[in-house]
Amino acid sequence: MSDKINHGRRRFFGSAVMTLAAAQLSLSATANAEIGQSAKAGSTVKPGSNPSFGALKQINAGLLDIGYAEAGPANGSPVILLHGWPYDIYSFVDVAPILASAGYRVIVPYLRGYGTTRFLSDATIRNGQPSAIATDIIALMDALKIEKATVAGFDWGARTANIMAALWPERCKAMVSVSGYLIGSQQAGKMPLPPKAELQWWYQFYFATERGRDGYDRYRREFSKLIWQLASPQWHFDDATFERSAAAFDNPDHVAIVIHNYRWRLGLAEGEAKYDDEERRLAQSPVIGVPTITMEGDANGAPHPEPSAYAKMFSGKYAHRTVKGGIGHNLPQEAPKAFADAIIDVAAGV
Repeated sequence: MSDKINHGRRRFFGSAVMTLAAAQLSLSATANAEIGQSAKAGSTVKPGSNPSFGALKQINAGLLDIGYAEAGPANGSPVILLHGWPYDIYSFVDVAPILASAGYRVIVPYLRGYGTTRFLSDATIRNGQPSAIATDIIALMDALKIEKATVAGFDWGARTANIMAALWPERCKAMVSVSGYLIGSQQAGKMPLPPKAELQWWYQFYFATERGRDGYDRYRREFSKLIWQLASPQWHFDDATFERSAAAFDNPDHVAIVIHNYRWRLGLAEGEAKYDDEERRLAQSPVIGVPTITMEGDANGAPHPEPSAYAKMFSGKYAHRTVKGGIGHNLPQEAPKAFADAIIDVAAGV
C-alpha cells in the first residue's frame, strides 16, 4: 500500500495549514473543490466498463523487460500511469480509454516484480527501494523515445511520480498524485509514531520478519484482498475484478521486491550504492516544481494526511481535488473519470 504518507515521518507534518498562492490555484477552476466522478465533462464512466487492455507489449529498458499496456495515438502527448501495491495496471483499465479518446498516448507499465515485467539478469539484486523503481520508469521513457510525459499514479505509483518530478523535472510535463507528497527516506522511516498510527502499518512490521515473508508468499491473494478491503472499505469489487489483478502477483520476483521495499523503508535492508545520490537528495524532502494536481478519495482507508500538510511541497501550478462518493485508496479504478479529468486538466494547464 504505498507508504501512503506516513504521519509523523514527514518533517512537514507538524506545520500549520498553508494558504495556497493565487498563482498556484490558477491551474484549475476546480482547485480544492470536492468533485464527483462525473467531474468536468458532465458524463460518467462506470468503473469496470472495460474488461481488459487487449494485447500487452514488452520492451527492454534498463535492468528490465517491462510489460506494459498502450492506448491512444502514437503521436499523442504521452501519459504514463503508475500503479501501487498490491495493485496492478488494471487500476487504470477505465482511465486509459478516456485519455486515448482525448488524443493522449497512454503507457501503463507493470512495475518491477509485477505482471509480465522481468529482470533481464538473474544476477540483478531484487531491489524495491523507491529510487530504483523511479529509475526504471525513466529507462522505460528512454526505451520508448519519450522525452517528456505527464506522470500520474497512486500508492507506489504516486511516490514514483513524485520522485521523477523531483529528480528529473525536465522529463515530467505535469503530474497527478493521489495522497499528495509521498517522498520519504530511511531516516524518516525510523521515527516512531503514536500507537494508533503504528497500528495502521501492521503489515510493514509483519514483513520485517521471515514469518511475514513466508506468509505473504503463501497467501498472496488472501493478503492482497484484505488490503484492498481495508484501503477501500466502500469499494464493492467482485471476485473477477480482484483475480484479474491478482495474477500480477504471481511474478517470480514479486515477494522479493515487496519485502525489500518495506524493509528498506524501516532501515532493515540495504539499498544499492548506485542509488545513494538519489536517496540523499530525496532525504532532503525536495519541493516539486512540476505542475501538479493532488487527489484524495473521501473514503480512503489507508493512512494519509490532510492536503494542507503537503500543499507547500508543490511550488509550481497546483490544485487539490477531493473525490466524493465513497472513493477509497485505489482512486483511479474507483473513480476513473475524475482521475482522467485531472490528467487532462493538469496537462492542459502547462
